[in-house]
Amino acid sequence: MKSMKNTCMAFLLMACFIQCNNNSDTGVDEGEGDVPEGYYKNPVFIPTFADPTVIKANDGYFYAYATEDGWDYGKPAHIVPVIRSRDLVTWEFVRDAFDTKPAWKNPAFVWAPDINHINGKYYLYYSLSLWDDPNPGIGLAVSDSPAGPFEDRGKILLSDEVGVQNSIDPFYYEEGDKKYLFWGSFRGIYGISLTTDGTAITGDKFQIAGDWMEGTYILKRNNYYYLFGSNGHCCLGRETPYNVMIGRASSIEGPYVNQQGQSLLTHTGNAFLKGDPSPGVTTGFAGPGHNAEIITDEEGTDWFLYHAVDKSRPLLPNGATRRPLMLDRIEWANDWPQIANTTPSDTAQRKPKTE
Repeated sequence: MKSMKNTCMAFLLMACFIQCNNNSDTGVDEGEGDVPEGYYKNPVFIPTFADPTVIKANDGYFYAYATEDGWDYGKPAHIVPVIRSRDLVTWEFVRDAFDTKPAWKNPAFVWAPDINHINGKYYLYYSLSLWDDPNPGIGLAVSDSPAGPFEDRGKILLSDEVGVQNSIDPFYYEEGDKKYLFWGSFRGIYGISLTTDGTAITGDKFQIAGDWMEGTYILKRNNYYYLFGSNGHCCLGRETPYNVMIGRASSIEGPYVNQQGQSLLTHTGNAFLKGDPSPGVTTGFAGPGHNAEIITDEEGTDWFLYHAVDKSRPLLPNGATRRPLMLDRIEWANDWPQIANTTPSDTAQRKPKTE
């Protein structure tokens, strides 16, 4: 789930939190000097960058956007921070996507943005919700520039309007002249058609997965549509059990199945990426999940951007779970994607070939 899940950790052992996490720097993590030229080491952006989404813009930069979150103790939260990079490894903070928070639902927080280039403009779909919100919704903001600022266009849907509880985590997909919006979180994953301008839903919804996932992402490769979803609680510090699971279908609307051929409406996907939520372990990563768009580099290698919990520094100064940006290489075997050891890398890896 999104950043307000973090509140369940907010005031426990606060003195320790501040002592262990009192850094306000942004960028790549410490220790990067130990990485050989042409290589990188996770995480690739700190202190936190939850629920990322990424796009390559016409200026040659990759731009990434994340859930509203506080980076520094006692300072205002970033309302969808925007960062950019030439190589997916070295990122710089640009600005917040919004000058002011969307107000069509208030109070609420801006979670899980989804960036797209549609009709010559940058469309940012986003969730507007509170923790345990009975009626969260999804909105749209638009900008001429990937850096923003984004102008809010208001509501796309509310949970009670579409009959889907916990309507968050939007994901846009376009194929031919059809535009789709997928969404949902642990109450089923649904899709619906969008109008030609991408600003409103139309027609009837359809379900593609059961109540075991959130953070929908769909990749088309060869003859299949691959569904990536995140399972478990996102934000329990070192013990965060979040993980990524996958299935696939021959049609964008499904039916989606796992590697055993079981329907994702009634069964979970297969493990794609998982961390180590073991209590007491202070090395490695826990809770990898809610991935961004998969990027294919100049050599044809696919790269997976996501967030995870650094177990050596699991919490932000305000007590929220610290979820920095991560990057790992995808390999393909028998028409299924995989990441080495099914775990986040914690050693130096060769950088993507992006130019």
